[in-house]
Amino acid sequence: MCQDQKPPGKTLPTIGIPLTCSLRPRIPQQAPSAAGPWMPFEMSPFCCWGLPAALLALLFCPGSGEAAFEVYASPEQLVVKHGASSEINCSTSCLQPTISGLETTLSKTLLDKQPQWERYRVSNVSNSTVVYCHFTCSGKQMLRNVSVTVFHPPEQVLLKLQPTWVTVGNAFTIECSVPAVAPLENLTLTLLRGQEPLHMHTFVGATAAPQEARITHNSTAHKEDGRHNFSCRAELDLRPRGGGLIRRTSEPQVLEIHEPMPDNQMVIIIAVVSVLLLLFVASVLLCFVFGQQWHQRRRGNYGVQAAWRRLRRSYRA
Repeated sequence: MCQDQKPPGKTLPTIGIPLTCSLRPRIPQQAPSAAGPWMPFEMSPFCCWGLPAALLALLFCPGSGEAAFEVYASPEQLVVKHGASSEINCSTSCLQPTISGLETTLSKTLLDKQPQWERYRVSNVSNSTVVYCHFTCSGKQMLRNVSVTVFHPPEQVLLKLQPTWVTVGNAFTIECSVPAVAPLENLTLTLLRGQEPLHMHTFVGATAAPQEARITHNSTAHKEDGRHNFSCRAELDLRPRGGGLIRRTSEPQVLEIHEPMPDNQMVIIIAVVSVLLLLFVASVLLCFVFGQQWHQRRRGNYGVQAAWRRLRRSYRA
């Protein structure tokens, strides 16, 4: 409650903010006397809010104390391919900053500048780092950091089957490798049979430097393996770092599957071969017997004729 009553229209003493208690005379029900007695004033109901309003104005109004402002950076996370370039925007809510810039060890170029924002290009980015947008307003400096991640995409995905020829039920090995990829902890390798995933592997706790990624998976050959292609898919997921998803798949490989011969079929083949062998031996023996008989018959005819000739000669004599 306001305790002191002032004459109407008098401004209350505030800090740079005029707040007026609107006071109006209260008219008594009886007419005043000739001596003109003092009439009390009625206070407006809004007068008592003046002090809290003044305090709020001191806290939030511009110019009251040290000016508050913000610094912004876009993007807040930057993903750049090794050796490439990208742009960074720095801005502030301060209307008239005195000092501004981009603090970095990378090669930078100022592309455009206005009182409240600046646009830079960082070039030939070769290592992951942190850069800072900074502005100074009313003697106060504020920063906003931008994390820069350098990546090496999976340029080549290689798949190898060992052996390429296998019998159903025997083991074979699938090997997938990706040379010089980073960051390795964001890489996932998936071995596929057709569109079906056979094995998936992630690299946890790997270093940020580019290195070869390699996985090996042992499997058992099935009859249906010969009807599908085998491949390896590499996925570099940079979305948690502010980038995108990079995917590359190897050339498909074919596994030759051979089925073992069933036992009953083997028995049939052995029986057929045995019969054919017996027929061949029998035919050879028959040929030999018939040949000997024919040869003996020829020799017997020649002996009778010779004896007959000798008999005829002796009779003539």
